[in-house]
Parts: sequence; C-alpha cells; structure tokens
Amino acid sequence: MTYKTSLDNVTKVITLGITILFAAIIIGQYSIIKDATASATPIYITVGLLIIYFIVFAFRPVKYSLTAGNLIVHRLFSDVKIERSKIKSVELVDKEKLSWSVRIFGVGGFFGYCGKFANAKLGTMTWYATRKDRIVLVKMLNNKKIILTPDEPEKFVADCNA
Repeated sequence: MTYKTSLDNVTKVITLGITILFAAIIIGQYSIIKDATASATPIYITVGLLIIYFIVFAFRPVKYSLTAGNLIVHRLFSDVKIERSKIKSVELVDKEKLSWSVRIFGVGGFFGYCGKFANAKLGTMTWYATRKDRIVLVKMLNNKKIILTPDEPEKFVADCNA
C-alpha cells in the first residue's frame, strides 16, 4: 500500500521563502559585483546554494509504502527501509506532543522536516515528515522513534497494525 505525503501551509511558505531568498542571492550577487567575470566568488556561491537546494529536495519524503516485510520512506535518493519485524508500535500522536521540538541535525520546514529532532516529552526522534500535523509515531524495538506524516494517518496506522 502506498500513502501520499503533502506539505502543510507553513512548509509551503518556508519553501517558497527560501527559494526566493536563494534566487535573490544568486541574481543579486551578479548585479552587486560589477566585474563578476574577474571573480570566482559568485560562481562558488551559486553552485553552493544550488547544491544545498537540490540535496534538500532529493532527500525529502515523497511517499510512504507498506510491504509484507518493510515500511518504506520513498525519497528521490536512497529510500529508507524499516523492517516491520523491528517495529514495536505505530500510533497517532497529538501535535502538542511535538511542540518545542528542537532540530539537532536536519531540515526544519524546507520541503519538509527531516533529520534528528528532540523534545522533553518524546526524547530523540528521526523525522521523515512533510507537515506538523497528521503525525504518526513509529516506535522501534531498539527504542528509536520515527515520525511520519501520511495524508491519511488513521488508515496508515490501521494498516501498519494489521
């Protein structure tokens, strides 16, 4: 079974804002530096920003799927496969439980929320999310926690627990 993911409005605004910021920096540097051909700096900045942009885009969750043996987080590069036999529980989480989460390493709103996060209520978690509502918590047997945000969280949880 496949489960779609979509961006919430906050994530859309953050993504649009960063896209506009990157474009303004790339375009603006060439108008500020009069003799851009004599300096390699604008090229380095342009390449650096484009690399950041495409890495974040490529590693965002596109969809989730359940097979007989795995829960898969699909991304443009390197899908994440989680063995279902190693999952302790899958449950819906109220978004208040994720309030005051701190990003330890990852992306917070630019094409989604991916990486390592932590808060006082749930501890350390790995997020493969595209929004901050419709939250599903996957608890592993080794006590790791994974946050997913399918568009149909109730159906996702029911199918995972079936």
